[in-house]
Amino acid sequence: MSSSGSASATDSAGVRSAPKSGKSNPGGSGNTDLEEMSAGIPLPPPPRGKDFPSYEDHRNHIKRHMCAAFRSFARRGFSEGMSGHISVRDPEHQDNFWTNPLGRHFAMMRPSDLVLVDESGEPIGGNKESPVNAAGFFIHTAVHKARKDVQAAIHMHSPAGKAFSMFGTKIDMLNQDACIFYGENLGIYEHFGGPVMTEEEGEKLASNLGKKAIILKNHGLMTVGTTVDEAATLFIYLEQACHNQLLVEAACAGGSLKKTVIEDKIAEETCKGTIHPDNLYWEFQPEYAYMMQLSGGDFERLL
Repeated sequence: MSSSGSASATDSAGVRSAPKSGKSNPGGSGNTDLEEMSAGIPLPPPPRGKDFPSYEDHRNHIKRHMCAAFRSFARRGFSEGMSGHISVRDPEHQDNFWTNPLGRHFAMMRPSDLVLVDESGEPIGGNKESPVNAAGFFIHTAVHKARKDVQAAIHMHSPAGKAFSMFGTKIDMLNQDACIFYGENLGIYEHFGGPVMTEEEGEKLASNLGKKAIILKNHGLMTVGTTVDEAATLFIYLEQACHNQLLVEAACAGGSLKKTVIEDKIAEETCKGTIHPDNLYWEFQPEYAYMMQLSGGDFERLL
């Protein structure tokens, strides 16, 4: 599990990783995406499994970053009663995933609150004394089964996402951040039959999932990623894109203003330059540090 290499860097959780991701950007410069966005010393790639001394260290890293995402979402007003859930595959047992317990406020989430469930929904690790959201289990299980590339999935009933979902359509490419969801990156699930309480319904939802996200008609938003940090960044961006479009549509309703949609070619190129998982991981790290400061490190405590 340990990493190797002559040069390394340390991320916000103290994990050392190599400075090269080995993946060049689509512009053909030969530089990595992180090198392209960095002036001077580039940001290191996110820590991979091999960069952790043990599975337990990797597991604790995941759980801390999950809690940071929950607390960030609470600050942004995404918390709504017992709705909303995040799931992340266990680094050692990939068919099982960590998720939040039913009834715990996002702003209070600690690693010790999180529950490890198996494919049948049975709590097998972590906070086994608390139940998990049944609808959330069917949604997340279906997504993780259908998409082996997905390590983390987030579904929330956020205000703008829930409002925009009523239209049952994709967002327009109105600004740079919206372009991340260009083309096949965003899917639409047009059926709403109440809370997802069956395996079949979960599978239908998963089959309509875009590469990075989905809008669930009359329901809300869902994003996925290779890390919870990536999925959290994507969720924040999609929620903001929905909010922005609602504002634009309202402003244009009188007829005196006309919205400008970014051309397909430019939107596609913008998407290619911003959607790399390493970039999206780092987009969340300032939020991680801010949540740690606001909480006095509370969500970093494992007990």
